[in-house]
Amino acid sequence: MDVGIVKQFKLDISPLGQSPREIFVYLPNDYDNEKRYPVLYMFDGQNIFFDEYATYGKSWGMKDFLDNHETKYIVVGIDCNHTGNQRLEEYTPFSFWDNDFGYVNSKGEITASWIVNKLKPYIDKKYKTLSDRENTYIGGSSMGGLMSLYCISKYNHIFSKAACLAPSIMFGYNKIYKIIKNSKMDANTKVYIDFPSKELGNKKRTIKTLSLMLKLNLLFQLKDVNSFPNIIINGDHNEETWEKTVPVFMRYFES
Repeated sequence: MDVGIVKQFKLDISPLGQSPREIFVYLPNDYDNEKRYPVLYMFDGQNIFFDEYATYGKSWGMKDFLDNHETKYIVVGIDCNHTGNQRLEEYTPFSFWDNDFGYVNSKGEITASWIVNKLKPYIDKKYKTLSDRENTYIGGSSMGGLMSLYCISKYNHIFSKAACLAPSIMFGYNKIYKIIKNSKMDANTKVYIDFPSKELGNKKRTIKTLSLMLKLNLLFQLKDVNSFPNIIINGDHNEETWEKTVPVFMRYFES
């Protein structure tokens, strides 16, 4: 079977005062034809395709999934900043204080704006993309899931679908709720949001987290947005669980 390839390059991310960021781009096995493809942009790109690049030695295995998936996509993975709290800062749309991390200064809007105004135009120019909103998606896990919630709300004119896996809403639930509530969203929007059951721990925390997720779901529904809340039974907060979840949110995007 013919398989897709993953290209790597560096792209300037000077708004964040950082050296060029590593970008991973999956191209499907039939790329060398006249077709154009939907594009999924993903946070923590180092964890998406290959175990050898993954922060904890285990990737989402998305290349294997895409190689065997009927519908073809271009997937763009964006490497995070691995220094200190910089990943947290780049992946939060609001500042917050945490007992473990201290004060985390928000750079999330800078990150989102860079994706929309620098990375996306670069990808659309270099590769055979379907660049319209209907074919432009965003996704991530943990803090990347939080940023995906932010991007689908703030930049809904750019992204039509979001995969928000185990989003870190505990750092500022009321703030992300307000951002979503005040956003203007197209009815032709899909939002997948989940939490792994093992991450939630005890029954009390599970009930609370489920309640918060359903409140977000209701908020999306009131905005006429198609949303899919999901508890991953026996799932954990790691790439192994997110690998198993890839077919779930991809099928939802295509339904």
